Amino acid sequence: MIKFLYKIPNDIIVACSGGPDSMAVIDFLRNGRKRVTVAHFDHGTPHGVDARKFVVEYCKSKDIPLIVGEIQRERLPEESLEEYWRNERIRFFHNHAPQEIITAHNLDDVVEWWMFTSLHGNPKLTPYRNKNIIRPFLITPKSNLVSWCERKNVPFLVDPSNFNVRFSRSRIRNNLLPEALKINPGLRTVIRKKIERGI
Repeated sequence: MIKFLYKIPNDIIVACSGGPDSMAVIDFLRNGRKRVTVAHFDHGTPHGVDARKFVVEYCKSKDIPLIVGEIQRERLPEESLEEYWRNERIRFFHNHAPQEIITAHNLDDVVEWWMFTSLHGNPKLTPYRNKNIIRPFLITPKSNLVSWCERKNVPFLVDPSNFNVRFSRSRIRNNLLPEALKINPGLRTVIRKKIERGI
């Protein structure tokens, strides 16, 4: 089941990478008769070429309005590649303020971020809002979004960088999280309850 926090506007922009999370959210909202515009950010990577083509073709086939953003500057020396992509993507989304943009961040993303920040000595939960960016699906497990795509025949792409442990989030997702779940199989439930309590 896909659950969301707070009321979602009828006219909304949805950030879409082409992955199962965002593709499920788009289909879920359109099923709920929301008027969706898609915002896709091209990270300028080899996968980005495929993702952009995929999202453009999908939106065209479904008659969904589409906005595409791109990298606008060189990476700063102090930025990791992950930070660079994230900062440019957020800049693109913030440029559409005050229009709210939904991202498909889910419970698994929150757990990974909590683990990442904990390892840096300052555990944090992913916030519901960042200016005009809202994240209504923080209490929905990723598996529920993948299941939606499979049941509803919603196409999606998988970014190969998700498995590249060069990136911190991928290392946590593929190596650390499975071990943490062996120690505490209820870790997702613990984090979900923290989100629901607003901690």
